[in-house]
Amino acid sequence: MAAKLKKGDKVVVLAGKDKGQQGTILSVDPKAGKAVVEGVNMAVRHTRQSQTSQGGRIPKAMPIDLSNLAMLDKNGKATRVGFRIEGDKKVRYAKTTGDVIDA
Repeated sequence: MAAKLKKGDKVVVLAGKDKGQQGTILSVDPKAGKAVVEGVNMAVRHTRQSQTSQGGRIPKAMPIDLSNLAMLDKNGKATRVGFRIEGDKKVRYAKTTGDVIDA
C-alpha cells in the first residue's frame, strides 16, 4: 500500500495525550504503522554519563500510531490524503483543498 504520510510531512495529532499538537514527521515505520513526530509523544530517557556524552534525563520523541495523525493542508487544517494520477505520475493530494502535496 502506498504511504499516505511520509518523512517531512507536517501533521497534527488527532488522539491521545498530545491531541492538537503539530509537528514534522522525523521517521516512519510502515511495518509497525508508527511514526516519530518532532516534539510529540515525548518520554524521558535516563542515560549514564560517558566520556563522550553528558548523562542525565534526556527527552526523546517516541513513535505514535499513524491512525492518530492527520496531514495539515495549506490552510493549517487537518486533512485526509488521497491518490490520483496526473499525467503518468501517481500523486498525493489533500482531500479538503484538492491541492497536490508532492509535485
